[in-house]
Amino acid sequence: MFDSLTGKLQNVFKNLRGLGKISEDNISESLREVRMALLDADVNFKVVKDFLDKVKTKALGQEVIQSVHPGQQIIKVIHEELVALLGSSNAELELKQSPASLMMVGLHGSGKTTSSGKLARWLQKQNRRPLLVGADVYRPAAMDQIEKIGQQLNIPVFIKKGETDVLEIARLAQAQARALNCDVIIFDTAGRLQIDEPLVQELVRLRDLVKPEEILLVVDAATGQEAVNVATHFDQALSITGAILTKLDGDARGGAALSLRAVTNKPIKFGGVGEKLDDFEPFHPERMASRILGMGDVVSLVERAAEAVSEEDARKLEEKMRKGQFNLEDFLEQLRQIKKLGSLESIVSMLPGGGEMLKGTDLSRQEKDFAHMEAMVCAMTLEERRQPGILNASRRKRIAKGSGVSVAELNSMLNRFNQMQQMMKKLSKFQKAFGRMGGLPPGLMR
Repeated sequence: MFDSLTGKLQNVFKNLRGLGKISEDNISESLREVRMALLDADVNFKVVKDFLDKVKTKALGQEVIQSVHPGQQIIKVIHEELVALLGSSNAELELKQSPASLMMVGLHGSGKTTSSGKLARWLQKQNRRPLLVGADVYRPAAMDQIEKIGQQLNIPVFIKKGETDVLEIARLAQAQARALNCDVIIFDTAGRLQIDEPLVQELVRLRDLVKPEEILLVVDAATGQEAVNVATHFDQALSITGAILTKLDGDARGGAALSLRAVTNKPIKFGGVGEKLDDFEPFHPERMASRILGMGDVVSLVERAAEAVSEEDARKLEEKMRKGQFNLEDFLEQLRQIKKLGSLESIVSMLPGGGEMLKGTDLSRQEKDFAHMEAMVCAMTLEERRQPGILNASRRKRIAKGSGVSVAELNSMLNRFNQMQQMMKKLSKFQKAFGRMGGLPPGLMR
């Protein structure tokens, strides 16, 4: 996410950290490089100018704190202004009515239908009862796509194939929502390859009928400044309440994210960060600014971990580790929980300095190793997972063949698992020794 921009800003920051004092000359030189990095990222040039003017004014006007390096102070100012540029704080959905209506609008191919499903999934996690409505009567596959998404998520979907009147579909959908006791209606509307008057008028009529509490513009983050032009046109026609940026995980530049809020004065509310329906998260400006500047996003990582692993499961695993009872079945569960957190690259990128760590590192090999280990454990019987000691030569040969690996690869995995077990046993003994002295330091075992 924003790899290109982050890399260039990191080079600028290396020079900033070396500043012995703040002066107009060295600030101007450093900000010239920041300007080039932002323009290369396809950020709107007016946004860049206003942003740098604010940074320069604030940096020169600040009193140098003796305990903080001057270069660090400038970086702090850039971070603060970047947060303000992105919107200062997370903008939540306004869902006061029941059922509340949401309109998803945007150009063809921006990801409206998938984002509608992702938003429904997110609302479902918030204990809401969403209804997905197929209001795209021009793209035949749209109805089938949203129906399939609803089946995957076990969320009700309203479609009426053959009906070409969007307003009639909306009326019937509202009645269906009341009948099913749904409290949110998500209208997946039609898009075009470019903005045209018939599209706009149809959306205006739909808006006037359903009176949505939110009109969310779905924009492909990779479109850069063009996303701002699209947002401006839709806002003038419909008065959008916010935006959803799709494909944020594949956007190396970040121009759309950094320009959209400043130009339209409408908040970015959500971001799509992957292909799966769970790869969707609220847009937090402060966290995003930290990611762009290479400072990581530990808060989001912790939230993701809390979703993937229940506290009860973590407590049970800790108890097993403490007693030295960790087996291959537990190991398999751990591998699957790691997969729920996302790719290794996305996990590392959320750590402070993660961008630097990823330079020249190919984590795809580790991803494949994880997949192979999971296949090996899955090829074992339940008894073999719980009692790895019974894995003799013939059993190992069968497991290797069943998982598509060599016996040598299986032996290597088992050796690493045995080393892990030994480490846990030592840690358990270490804990007992501390117990006699007042207890293990809090959280060390976990």
